[in-house]
Amino acid sequence: MSAATAQLNPLALQIAEYYDDPLGYVLDIFPWGEGELLHAKGPDEWQTEALKQIGAEVKARKFDGHTAVAPIRFCRASGHDIGKTTLAAWLVCWIKDTREDSQGTITANTFTQLETKTWAAIKKWAKLALTRDWWEIGATKMYHREARDTWFVACQSSSDDNSEAFAGQHAIYSTSYYVFDEASAIGDEIWRVAEGGLTDGEPMIFAFGNPTRNTGAFYECNFGSKVHRWNHGSIDSRSSGISNKTTIEEWLQDYGEESDFFRVRVRGLPPNASENQLIPRDLVRAAMARHSYPLPDDPLVCGVDVPDGGSAWFIVRFRRGLDGDPAAPIRIPGSRVDRPAMITTLAGLLSSGVPCRDGITRSIAAMFIDSAFGAAVAERLLGMRHKQVQEVRFGGKSPDPRYANMRSFMWAKKVKEWLGSGSLNKSDEKLMVDLTSPGFHFNKSDAIVLESKEDMARDGRPSPDDGDAFALTFAAPVAPVRAQRIERISASASVWS
Repeated sequence: MSAATAQLNPLALQIAEYYDDPLGYVLDIFPWGEGELLHAKGPDEWQTEALKQIGAEVKARKFDGHTAVAPIRFCRASGHDIGKTTLAAWLVCWIKDTREDSQGTITANTFTQLETKTWAAIKKWAKLALTRDWWEIGATKMYHREARDTWFVACQSSSDDNSEAFAGQHAIYSTSYYVFDEASAIGDEIWRVAEGGLTDGEPMIFAFGNPTRNTGAFYECNFGSKVHRWNHGSIDSRSSGISNKTTIEEWLQDYGEESDFFRVRVRGLPPNASENQLIPRDLVRAAMARHSYPLPDDPLVCGVDVPDGGSAWFIVRFRRGLDGDPAAPIRIPGSRVDRPAMITTLAGLLSSGVPCRDGITRSIAAMFIDSAFGAAVAERLLGMRHKQVQEVRFGGKSPDPRYANMRSFMWAKKVKEWLGSGSLNKSDEKLMVDLTSPGFHFNKSDAIVLESKEDMARDGRPSPDDGDAFALTFAAPVAPVRAQRIERISASASVWS
């Protein structure tokens, strides 16, 4: 905060006192004990210690406003529900309020996490702060009302193909900073590019998350080869005053202290097991960069993942041979879906065909519906004489004993092999995230078990509904479509158009 600005604004003068005191800022600038914070007293013990350490690092560097100093690199691995996203929001508020012309970039493992949790928390605390009138707060960016082009913080997707958005951020006379939330699943390329923004002024980077992997940049800065460059640490959820101790005790009884589940979700330690990501990101990226063409008689196949409501989605996805995106998918939030409308939509597709991206309307040769919440839907459609409909039980017996159930077989055998030659929509980030999110393990029979949606939800990751819908297109072999049938659908259009 410049001296001239502070003289004109008493609040700015007050804020300037907290340049190297983030704990004092948090205690003084938010309305503890009032309104939304009526029952809140302030930071948890671990948050208090973190704020003190960051303040000490600022003091030690003695930034003079023009001579660049070493970056502050601060990371914490932790169990669930300890308030790490809240701490990230406080740090953003402290930096943007105390450093004129500071520039920040915020990201998270998925856009859903970024939009609904990380950025939502930052906006919440920015609106609670005494400085709220200084800032224009938008859906993906907030900036100082008097310096919108030079004094701002914005959120960015952590998709690998968005890495350039992390480049070129420099604040020579201020602070360039990055916040990585649920950082274990953020790709190494994003970390590498962000390092380029830590060369000028008083740069900072903060990374928080559950250590779900024992490889990657987040692992290295907390437990591996780069710990000497980071202020790092691990927070056990049991030591937090805000974690759910009843749930933790249940997990302890169910999984045990030394299980990978308990290590990651409670102790804030990486798993002992080797990297268990089923489908590598590079495999999906290659499919997104590839142009694979279906054969003239390849059938149009449809997968339907039916939600139980809440945060899950109603998803309809299509595949035609090696083309994983022959027609636009249908995606409706589960909270807005009613069964009659869902059945009407599916019946319409089965009766009238699907307008494909090549301009041809094609009949659905097979529609596979997950039976968990879709059994009644499949039954109704079959009752309407749509013989293309087949019900699929994710937990049903796998046709290959190397896979524990039907869901594991479709994902680990069919989808993974298909990705080696098939093609996907290059801009479908949701499918990319879904296909690369689930892990796997081997059961007592040495069969592959795909990570369940329930376990992913406990880890704070969104349900892979698009991934399941796409996997359903591989549920059973589908006979080629006869050439005369293709001609009846579109006598004048070429199937290669």
